[in-house]
Amino acid sequence: MTLDREFTMTICGEPARGDLEPLLVVDPATEQVIASAPRAGRGQLDLAVQGARDAQPAWAATPVAERKNVVRQLAGRITEHADELATLLTQEQGKPRTNARTEVVRAAQWIRSLADLEIDDVVVVDDADRVVTVRRVPLGVVGAIVPWNFPVSLALWKVGPALLTGNTIVLKPSPNTPLTGLVLGELARDVVPAGALSVVTGGDELGPWMTAHPGIDKIAFTGSTETGKRVMASAAQHLARVTLELGGNDPAIVMPDVDVAATAEKLFWACFNNSSQYCLATKRLYVHDEIFEEFAHHLARVAADVRIGNGMDEGVQLGPLQNRRQYEVVQDFIAESRERGDEFLVEVPVDHDAGYFVGPVVVGRPPEDSRLVTEEPFGPIVPMLSFTDVDDVVARANDSRYGLGASVWSADYARAEEIARRLGSGVVWVNEVQVLSPFFPMGGHRQSGIGRENGVEGLLEYTNTQSLSVRKGPASAPRQAAARAALR
Repeated sequence: MTLDREFTMTICGEPARGDLEPLLVVDPATEQVIASAPRAGRGQLDLAVQGARDAQPAWAATPVAERKNVVRQLAGRITEHADELATLLTQEQGKPRTNARTEVVRAAQWIRSLADLEIDDVVVVDDADRVVTVRRVPLGVVGAIVPWNFPVSLALWKVGPALLTGNTIVLKPSPNTPLTGLVLGELARDVVPAGALSVVTGGDELGPWMTAHPGIDKIAFTGSTETGKRVMASAAQHLARVTLELGGNDPAIVMPDVDVAATAEKLFWACFNNSSQYCLATKRLYVHDEIFEEFAHHLARVAADVRIGNGMDEGVQLGPLQNRRQYEVVQDFIAESRERGDEFLVEVPVDHDAGYFVGPVVVGRPPEDSRLVTEEPFGPIVPMLSFTDVDDVVARANDSRYGLGASVWSADYARAEEIARRLGSGVVWVNEVQVLSPFFPMGGHRQSGIGRENGVEGLLEYTNTQSLSVRKGPASAPRQAAARAALR
């Protein structure tokens, strides 16, 4: 079904068609083209960046309370159009519509909550001679590059903080899921001052143009680690600041004293929600040997009841992978495990004539050096490994170039917390997983990223420090005399 409407970019507060041949948007559940999206030329990016530079001084000078009010108004506009955005999100991304609506509504609530945070000046010296205050000032123009797995949430995670801290922003949605981003730009036109938020869409050439653009002061990027390295190298040409939220290979350590059925169900969804297209998805299960077989049985029981299909259909819990390239990546992982003779503890078949569908797969005890254990498939295939010794499993969980999230599960939560404190990840959960909040930071260790999103720490990523030193009283008499002499 082709969508009966035109989508336009938002550049300096005005609608804009693309200068280049349009992008074709494919519904991953049907593999049919459903819409076209504008493809920006380099000149249009330059126009958006210059508009952002022109608008930034006035936006930075706008009182913080007014900037917060604008962000809250934007959240309200998004909430009002949640149904439209959710349907569009399912059609271009594939996730079940219920999940899509949750993403849209929660993202709006998220930036509304961020607007409640405060960044205060800090007086660090106040003596007889001077007052020194550490202030936070905007960076300038932010370039935001958003992936296709959570295109609404991850866009607003950048738009909200940038605007709240006095920056202006140019947003680039993924070419795979451009439509929701374009609609966000449309909704912002009568709320956000012209130039403060532009939305440009384009092909693979647009991201490198942005990261190397001398008019952009910061790049906020969410995506793969390999792409993140290229983003960082490109941004270094102009010493643009970067926040990089990159890949993960999150371990879950399951101790033998858990409620096996309940924990297995929670971790099933931690692994496979959003068809595992989630940087914080659980991607390695370490289950104690005493409960390994029982745990596998309960994972299979949950998997047997899962409904996979077109996200627009009622009751569907897992949709397709978002694009053919990712579908082929996951098929390669499955084929590699099958050729090696790994045990498939869970394998949910799918029966669809079209669409990028892959059912959940759990592979039992693959080799520790296999790609399935060491890399990030970003799709619904997960290794389940056993352990008997805590020191051993902590070492194995930490033996990764990634360090985004992790979880520990035990009836003895104090013991679980001890284990959690030994894990080298940016967020570690005990007896829960993937719990995030606008009020605390999230980010990676090692090659899972640089910088933080969310919380006050996330807002500070969009600022520079300024130490303001003010000497008390008038200038000293010798200095005044010297100044008068210099004028003669």
